[in-house]
Amino acid sequence: MRSVTYAMNVSLDGYIVGPDGDFGWTAPDEDVFRFWIDDIREVGVHLLGRRLYETMLYWETADQDPSLDEAMLEWTALWKPLPKVVFSTTLSAVQGNARLASGGLAEEIERLRAEPGEGDIAIGGATLAAEAAAADLIDEYRAMVHPVLVGGGIPFFPQRERRVDLEFVETRTFSSKVVYLRYRVAR
Repeated sequence: MRSVTYAMNVSLDGYIVGPDGDFGWTAPDEDVFRFWIDDIREVGVHLLGRRLYETMLYWETADQDPSLDEAMLEWTALWKPLPKVVFSTTLSAVQGNARLASGGLAEEIERLRAEPGEGDIAIGGATLAAEAAAADLIDEYRAMVHPVLVGGGIPFFPQRERRVDLEFVETRTFSSKVVYLRYRVAR
């Protein structure tokens, strides 16, 4: 069965976006960007909330930018064809290899798990991840922890008063002092 993963950049104090909406502190260095390139190769479909979808729209046409380096072109080549499902109550259309979700999150994940296919079902965006976590749909949490305290904003982890036991899977420290943490939900 395909795993559901939630992976995002996060500040040490637990936020994916600061109180002013800024996430410039998440800009990856070459090693971290290479890690994300390798990571996306393991994804079969990406579920996104509206805000993350709109942020990632850049990559739908980025390959037309002559200033892009080789790594960015490689990311674009992997991201563009990747199937994406967008959860939004305000969008009426999406671009690229994306479709609007036709049902609720649990129904979409159940359908995707039942379909033949390879690769993880990745969830992007804290609001969507909070909904998935509340329904116990996330199999792995993957946090790219940046050495910064932003003091508030959108939290990486949902603020539910529910205990979730995790099993350590992997860690990696990058030269930029960013630390990757990967945990599997203990079932």
